Amino acid sequence: MGEQRVAVVTGGAGAIGSAIVAVLRASGHLTVVLDRTGGIVCDLSSASSTQAAAAEVLERYGRCDVLVHCAGYLDPMPLAELDLDRWRALMAVNVEASLWLVRAFAPGMVDRGFGRIILISSDGQWFPPSAEFLPYVTSKAALLGVMRTLAVTYGEDGIAVSAVAPGHTDTPAARAVVADGALDASIASQVLKRALVPEDTAHAVAFLASDGAAAMTGQVLVTDGGAYMR
Repeated sequence: MGEQRVAVVTGGAGAIGSAIVAVLRASGHLTVVLDRTGGIVCDLSSASSTQAAAAEVLERYGRCDVLVHCAGYLDPMPLAELDLDRWRALMAVNVEASLWLVRAFAPGMVDRGFGRIILISSDGQWFPPSAEFLPYVTSKAALLGVMRTLAVTYGEDGIAVSAVAPGHTDTPAARAVVADGALDASIASQVLKRALVPEDTAHAVAFLASDGAAAMTGQVLVTDGGAYMR
């Protein structure tokens, strides 16, 4: 048996992130959390903090075999109320942090001939979005561009890059920013009439991280109960 694979999960202290950590740990990974409140403490809105956290991972564990960028947040702003500082902070966390982490961890993945990079997007980009979700939907769509480009960049090196796009998942963070009744409306729009839970996304991530997904790269797994079909 080879060395235990090291999985780094951003936002690993949140509802979906912690579910990902638990499922990856159960599948045999040594899991490392990058978050504001747990594991290796990191401010993902800061490039220098993100780069320092990546360096700490390599110093402590010597490698990253699986990178899951789950950190992200909503900051509702319609165009008329757009604040550039808030826009840039959201993009830094939701999108740019993934670039700094890949740049830090990919060389080791290349050297070992193995790597998994998994970005958590959203199915919201495929539906007509509410005006105030402009920053969030833009960031999650941008991640798919990042994912496809990195899949091509690192394919010859044995690194697979894919994404998971959850639907409206029942988490405390989601309940804090969406209107009352939004979760019930989401369930009504799904083919599978049940609330989506963090473990739905976590199991999709675990599959992409596994040897069973060795032939998959540049792909999006949609975990939204059939609300969007492609």
